[in-house]
Amino acid sequence: MLVLVAPGQGAQKPGFLTPWLDLPGVTERLAWWSAVSGLDLIHYGTKADEEEIRDTAVAQPLLVAAGLVAAHALFGEGGEGVEGATGLAELPNRIGAVAGHSVGEITAAAASGVLTDEAAMVLVRRRGLAMAEAASRTETGMAAILGGEQDDVVAHLDKHGLTPANVNGAGQIVAAGTAEQLAALAEDKPEGVRRVVPLKVAGAFHTDHMAPAVAALEALVAGVPVADPRTRYVSNRDGGVVTTGAGVIERLVAQVSNPVRWDLCMETFQELGVTGLIEVAPGGTLTGIAKRALPGVTNVALKTPDDLDTARALIAEHAVPVDTPAEEELREG
Repeated sequence: MLVLVAPGQGAQKPGFLTPWLDLPGVTERLAWWSAVSGLDLIHYGTKADEEEIRDTAVAQPLLVAAGLVAAHALFGEGGEGVEGATGLAELPNRIGAVAGHSVGEITAAAASGVLTDEAAMVLVRRRGLAMAEAASRTETGMAAILGGEQDDVVAHLDKHGLTPANVNGAGQIVAAGTAEQLAALAEDKPEGVRRVVPLKVAGAFHTDHMAPAVAALEALVAGVPVADPRTRYVSNRDGGVVTTGAGVIERLVAQVSNPVRWDLCMETFQELGVTGLIEVAPGGTLTGIAKRALPGVTNVALKTPDDLDTARALIAEHAVPVDTPAEEELREG
């Protein structure tokens, strides 16, 4: 069984969308999404520097757009991509589950049919703006903690008033809090930790610092058109499988101030019998974690269009038609 996953903020790099523009229809699709979101995605994905795309209000729409471009290119429309595929509507016949890390959950929601591409771009633009505004109120940030025992690390973070904002598994936890709290952590690392690495993000995401952004999104989503997912949607709140569009949207909003439990998502992948994992652009982060946490699972990261053939070969080898399971058969959190 295959899972399709989408990375979160921090995966973007200057110019990473440039090679994707060589594919038919990508420039036109990005121009349309730029109009929908009010952000020049082509400029930011090809010409903007690292500092420009570090801006939360830019990075989040850019990442969702890149992930959807890669997903459309992989499954193909008009005879391209996987043989017999007709675009993302074909995804349930190839992919057994989808999931996203942080803002990647919006990519996953669109890929699974919960949101249209246009709705996803509007929502992620508003999410990015709201989170950037919340982050501007206090100087906050995040840092990756590599190594150490999970319980010991979490207890140590609590001592410094920090939140384990991302529990990624494979010996990686991301701490979030104020600049002062993170500075104290750098001087007082938990026992057994190899490194504490500051992340290129502009706020303490997935903590109480993001409460204003949650309120802003709650006021927006009541009018967002949604559908039930066409394939299993694994939530990074608790690794649960969510079966309704309304349930996905509720979690997308709450997740802004809740920790990301990617470790529990990977446990669910194992329970579902995953044999292959594909990470949409800009791939690399989640496949790196999976290589350590999911031994025996074949991984492909879509970094450039050159990786599409490898991903298609993985689909041909591992994919089987997947019926949407009955709700009572799913572990919904």
